Amino acid sequence: MNDGGAVGSSTPGRAPERDDAGSVPAPETVPVGTLSGKLRRGAAMAAAGLLIVQGVTFVQTLVLARLLSPEIVGVFAAGTVMTTFLVVVTHGTLAQALVQREHDVENAATTVFWVTLGTGILMSLVMLAASPLIGRIFNSPAVGTVAAAMSGSMLLIAITSVPDALMQRRFQFKRRIIVDPAVGITFAAGSIVFAALGYGVWSLVIGSYSSMLVWIVASWWLSRWHPFGGRFSIRLWREMAVFSFPLLLDGAAARAQEVVELTIIGRGLSEAALGNYRYGRRIALLPGMAIVQVCSYVLFPAFARISADSQRFKDAFLRALSWIWRVAMPAGALMVAVGEPAVVVLLGEPWRGAGVAVASMSGFGLGVAMNSVSAEAMKGAGRSSRMNWMTAAGLLTGVPLLLLLLPLGLAGVGLAVSGAAIVVGITGLGLARSVVGASGGEIARVMAPPVIASLAAFAVIAPLERYVVQSDQRSIAVGLAAIALECVAFLIAYLLTLRLVAPSVFAEIREAVRSVGGRVARAVRGER
Repeated sequence: MNDGGAVGSSTPGRAPERDDAGSVPAPETVPVGTLSGKLRRGAAMAAAGLLIVQGVTFVQTLVLARLLSPEIVGVFAAGTVMTTFLVVVTHGTLAQALVQREHDVENAATTVFWVTLGTGILMSLVMLAASPLIGRIFNSPAVGTVAAAMSGSMLLIAITSVPDALMQRRFQFKRRIIVDPAVGITFAAGSIVFAALGYGVWSLVIGSYSSMLVWIVASWWLSRWHPFGGRFSIRLWREMAVFSFPLLLDGAAARAQEVVELTIIGRGLSEAALGNYRYGRRIALLPGMAIVQVCSYVLFPAFARISADSQRFKDAFLRALSWIWRVAMPAGALMVAVGEPAVVVLLGEPWRGAGVAVASMSGFGLGVAMNSVSAEAMKGAGRSSRMNWMTAAGLLTGVPLLLLLLPLGLAGVGLAVSGAAIVVGITGLGLARSVVGASGGEIARVMAPPVIASLAAFAVIAPLERYVVQSDQRSIAVGLAAIALECVAFLIAYLLTLRLVAPSVFAEIREAVRSVGGRVARAVRGER
């Protein structure tokens, strides 16, 4: 939900599984020889869907920033503060157990659906009952009204849980290229139209519900599944709860921390600051979300299938970490260099606070990058309980850092978020080492070259922007052109440095670019 800008042989004793016309294939039914091909196709489809979604989000953010004030976005952010917490309970924990499960999948899917549906109804009622309290916490009746209006979203989100999980476990990556873009486009269209008509914060409410309805229809249509093909089983629920409970604790703790952060910002600063933080956080999340969308969605089911092969598991982990870090590290450095002026040029001077938040939250994407690979590896190996240590690291650093740095305003808020995310990411890598069998030296070797290259590129572009170009002091056209040129210059400096310090890494990137370019060219020519 967007928020204003979101085969082979059978095994004896196993319940029969269906084909793709309503399939729920078991994880081991994917032949080892075809797994890499499926992952490449899945990553390509996820990337294509991501480009569409991010393009829509980019346009939506620009337009809504001109139609709505930071205060209005802040009211919506405050009114939906509980959704980030309750959605963990209603969507994703038992569903992750369904993705990882190896047998009795049809009965497990039916069990997860009915449990999740009941939980969604309960969470909707909880949010509705808590809405007056939320309004009092933020000293705003409007916030309480928005909270009450959005309470039904918990039920709608719960309905998508099982179809989404089934598509993920059987590598049905059309979800990424159909469902996600459709949801993003619906939210953008609904919120922009009603914002232009003067509906204010209610334009975001309308956009949210419209997008969730599209999400339900599209996910159920693509999954081709219904909840009456299997049997509800208390035994299966208990088995999956063992796997999902650590995930529930991890997700609930992380979302609870986010709720506390939003509450502190809203009360300690202002609703305008909260709106700037929300937009800044969204922009700062873009690199991390790209990683999650394109990689993590693929990595979990892939790791689950190869975790028994220790060498293959280790190699896959290091390779995934290497490629993710090659994107996340330069994106974070570039965000620090040009984040604030870019946001001001794009959204306008009233949103400068969002730019400050973007620059100071650049470390958030780095934490997500480390966390995504580590968490998917631990889940894939069935070691989800280890993630509780990551949860503890976040709790022990997030809120204390925020309270300590809040006097610095949005810059302090962003630094606190970045610091906590990096601590959690490093903790995750440490925990994943023993699971995948990788040494600290091996992990450091794949992460060091992008760090060196990113710092070198930053040392060139940051002073250039600050003391010479000053994009945020120019007209929109000139400012955008300047930022675009700075981004190109940053990329060139990054790649040149990589070529000097890590020729093999540079060669891999060059070959990957050539391969993608060749596929695009063949697709344009209509070749297979």
